[in-house]
Amino acid sequence: MTDNEHIAGEEHEAGAAGPTHSGFVALIGPTNAGKSTLVNRLVGAKVSIVSHKVQTTRAIVRGIAIHDNAQIVFMDTPGIFKPRRRLDRAMVTTAWGGAKDADFIMLLIDAERGIRGDAEAILEGLKEVHQPKILVLNKIDRVDREDLLKLAAAANEFVTFERTFMISATTGSGCDDLMDYLAKELPEGPWYYPEDQISDLPMRQLAAEITREKLFLRLHQELPYSSHVETEKWEERKDGSVRIEQVIYVERDSQKKIALGKNGEAIKSISTASRKELMEILEQTVHLFLFVKVRENWGDDPERFREMGLEFPKG
Repeated sequence: MTDNEHIAGEEHEAGAAGPTHSGFVALIGPTNAGKSTLVNRLVGAKVSIVSHKVQTTRAIVRGIAIHDNAQIVFMDTPGIFKPRRRLDRAMVTTAWGGAKDADFIMLLIDAERGIRGDAEAILEGLKEVHQPKILVLNKIDRVDREDLLKLAAAANEFVTFERTFMISATTGSGCDDLMDYLAKELPEGPWYYPEDQISDLPMRQLAAEITREKLFLRLHQELPYSSHVETEKWEERKDGSVRIEQVIYVERDSQKKIALGKNGEAIKSISTASRKELMEILEQTVHLFLFVKVRENWGDDPERFREMGLEFPKG
């Protein structure tokens, strides 16, 4: 915590109707359970990218929400799954590390999929984690209430959860009750971040994540998820606009052709979608230039891992 952050928290506490609360809530779960959608819903703004592709979230993204007198810092972690490659191992290690650093652990389970495969393995792993835990069943609008109750009971047989919540991250159903609970249960103390801050992600990195999301949304059936985007240049111009240059890294020439598309159609579409969203976030004109480069086996490059905020696993 910086001195400024501490002072900001104390100032708010002095002017609030009651004592302030603050803390970190790690959101863990299987891939594609809806974690990023839920974090964006609870924060009230887009801080984590969402796509149909599994393992979209790679590093911990912190989304900061204010509810009553509480500042709740949600840690959107990578989905936990059986790792096959070095990048997979780094993501899963990061997810469990985030859980162990939090004040609260929130397990999100897709109610449609239930406790199968990765979800069961996560429940077993949570037995070794000592922080208070809550269970959140997502996509409840697609499942009968009786089946939801059975699912909640089955999950609580693995681990003792403080509370179970049934929500829809898409519609927001049940999310107010979840926020009320967290606001009351987090420890008393000053806020960690200024009141108007919604994420700790640097803007250059957020911009790269937005382009990566558009890449996956446009090409999710064709391009492997082992592609990576980096913001290489960010120039604030005198006319108030910003020039951003980004590189999309792929592992093979065949993937580069897919990312570019016929006559450059794919890369133009991705650039237009990313630029539009960046202009909405930055509230200024954006000149976005995308380049596609082949970097074979970038998934074994320690520098790429550091750029993503991941530790490079040995071996």
